[in-house]
Amino acid sequence: MASIQAERLVKRYNPGAPPAVTGIDFEIADGEFVAILGPSGCGKSSTMRMIAGLETITEGTIRFDGKLVNEVRARERKVAMSFESYALYPTISVYENIAFPLRCRGESSVEIDRQVRQIAETMELAPLLGRRTKELSSGQAQRVGLARALIRRPTVFLLDEPISHLDTRQRYRMRQFIKSIHRDFRTTMIYVTHDQEEAMALADRIIVMSHGDIQQIGTPEEIYERPVNAFVAGFVGEPPINFIDGEVLVQDGEFHFATAGQSFLLPHKVQATPGRMRLAVRPAWLSLGSEADHHLRATHFVTERLQDHNILVVDVGRTRVTLLTDPTVVPQDGQNLYLRLDPDRILLYPPDRSQVAADDDDS
Repeated sequence: MASIQAERLVKRYNPGAPPAVTGIDFEIADGEFVAILGPSGCGKSSTMRMIAGLETITEGTIRFDGKLVNEVRARERKVAMSFESYALYPTISVYENIAFPLRCRGESSVEIDRQVRQIAETMELAPLLGRRTKELSSGQAQRVGLARALIRRPTVFLLDEPISHLDTRQRYRMRQFIKSIHRDFRTTMIYVTHDQEEAMALADRIIVMSHGDIQQIGTPEEIYERPVNAFVAGFVGEPPINFIDGEVLVQDGEFHFATAGQSFLLPHKVQATPGRMRLAVRPAWLSLGSEADHHLRATHFVTERLQDHNILVVDVGRTRVTLLTDPTVVPQDGQNLYLRLDPDRILLYPPDRSQVAADDDDS
């Protein structure tokens, strides 16, 4: 296995063009499972390809176990990759697809057979070894691709959007396989994805990227509970986090948050400064209160009934807000509701600059 250190890593595809990766630093421990998460075009795949040796590094360094690998060829880095496309050989059997890296390495037939059957058991592919890959389901084919990569016994295993094309049930099952692979093999794994649910479910730590830069590195809990900025807060979480634009006011020496003609006292632990701010609160951090005990008044818009819980969609002024409730809670359309915020989970961020500009234009 290998630890990975990146320092001031830059990738620029065209001279004079904005870099795809802007000069990032990160460390991945030996045997750690790290997800690189972000939207399309954020630089996550470029970062992974530089680690693999498939892209030249414009500036900065990458080290494996402290050894500089900038000039080391991809084939010599002991890195295996699995992509969204299976890249399997359709004219040969599952057995031969998995065995291919070992045959290229010159392993004996006995050793090849031992390793292929061992990993086929781990990946639940043993009954399929005699089949052609065109006879497999998409989930089975993806497992063959993973098995072929793993049989190389890589020091680093890179997975680039490996299950994004599968249906919901298959993705859920493949997540279990990938998690068990890491548990059993303890290979350093880097999982590139735009799907925050995959990253949260699989990774020990998550690197969140946007516009070629790292926004936050942390455990899934840290990313979810304590996002460092509004981008991370909005990108992670389902249903998405609620943003409510308003203003922090000082009244009698206490900070209050005002929005839509109403205000409430902010807990002392919330770091606040007077002025326009964005309040962020996840749907699970909201609950229904009463007229005598609430933070915000709202009007019911619609209810999504999901059997084990409901998603209430309400309006706070002109801002649409969601919260999770017990399935027995089904308000009437247009009903007045009273919202309570979890005082330990109130987040404040600088205002959305586009909204500030629009507000200034209206004034």
